[in-house]
Amino acid sequence: MGPQVGAPAPPWSRASAKPRVLAKTRVWAKPTALRLTPSLALAAALALPALGLVAPARLGAQALANLPPLPAPLGLSQLQEQVSCPALQQRIAAVVGGEAPVWSVSVVDPGGRLLADLNGRQPRIPASNQKLVSTAFALDRLGPDYRLSTKLWRLSDGSLRLTGEGDPDFGLEQLRRFAKLALGSGGGPGRASGPIRLQLVEEPAQRWWPAGWSAADRAEDYGAPITRLAVTSNAVEMAVANPPNRLKQLLGRELAAQGMQAQISLVTAQARSDPGAVLLHEEPSLSMLGLISEANTHSHNFTAEVLLRQASGSWDLATARAAALQWLQGQGLPMAGVVVADGSGLDRANRLTSRLLAALLLRMAYHPYARDYQASMAVTGQRGTLRKLFKGTELDGRFHGKTGTISGVRTISGILDSSAGPRYVSMISNGASDPNRTIGQILRQVQNANLCPSTP
Repeated sequence: MGPQVGAPAPPWSRASAKPRVLAKTRVWAKPTALRLTPSLALAAALALPALGLVAPARLGAQALANLPPLPAPLGLSQLQEQVSCPALQQRIAAVVGGEAPVWSVSVVDPGGRLLADLNGRQPRIPASNQKLVSTAFALDRLGPDYRLSTKLWRLSDGSLRLTGEGDPDFGLEQLRRFAKLALGSGGGPGRASGPIRLQLVEEPAQRWWPAGWSAADRAEDYGAPITRLAVTSNAVEMAVANPPNRLKQLLGRELAAQGMQAQISLVTAQARSDPGAVLLHEEPSLSMLGLISEANTHSHNFTAEVLLRQASGSWDLATARAAALQWLQGQGLPMAGVVVADGSGLDRANRLTSRLLAALLLRMAYHPYARDYQASMAVTGQRGTLRKLFKGTELDGRFHGKTGTISGVRTISGILDSSAGPRYVSMISNGASDPNRTIGQILRQVQNANLCPSTP
């Protein structure tokens, strides 16, 4: 996970510039040469509620009420209810054949036309296609400049406190840096030297895994516990069963190597903060593009779970799930039957529809951060979990998407480049016999622009 040693640093690497903003809400840059005319102010005031922001008070409710409404914001229009490309619909039905009951397929064009739809309203287990929801939610709520942060504090009594936000790439190098800083800080100004007192702020154990993750999954590296302070994403070949204990051992070992004893204790993340605490050091994570790429290109469960929690502003999973559902609803997406159980898709209680996923992809195509969202996905024949699929075929490099695989489930949703323009495609199978072959055949039919002539 992360860039390889000696490889060129990607634009989202730790070596890239420090983020301009570290915040939990979107920050919009103020234009330097734009005069806010009354018409622009009105447009902004009417658009802001759709973005979850508040209209300027000086415009006044009465002034807004006396003016005609503006069209719905781009990307928030409803999909057409009726299929508009019978030829493509027939081809897809022929491809799935007798396995139609276990498939959901939806295809949408940039104008919101529902080109084809097979069981598109049927809620199904999405597997890792759930990450498309979590990453869109996080990108929208936190913005492209956001980075997770791990911080070392000196408290009023001279003890130290380490806090984190679940940086998935926090490793031994960063840990050693914090240990050295702890050594250098001593007991604080004017205090006698002695054992370092260090607090680790962490979530209680009952929050480490979503309830629906099986015991077998929790033992694997892909099912590692979700904690705020996670060295190597709480996985060393297999999952680390007790991350705080491991962290205590690693820190204690580093400090002992320098001849210093340490009293390391755990503090719940719900503990009262110290108003007199001083920030000694901060380690930022990868950029948001790097984080959502970990989740979408490489299907990293830990990262997706952290993004869901950070975007919601809460590490209580029930609160985070509710916030994600509310956000989806606010995007004007088809929500019937949708269930958000976790952020990664490992929980089999998740339910999404192919219409929801296709509509989400369309919505994000009109989002201010559309480029980041698409760039975070795997690419057929070239990158991530799609690198081995359709290599050397007409689909090679033409599909940016997200895969999903758990027992009996295969899903692929994304953006297909066709000669008629982009196609937003979601394919979910719960029980298909040879899903990859079917998915390839469906994508080839969607790529055939002659089946669905453009409307004027």
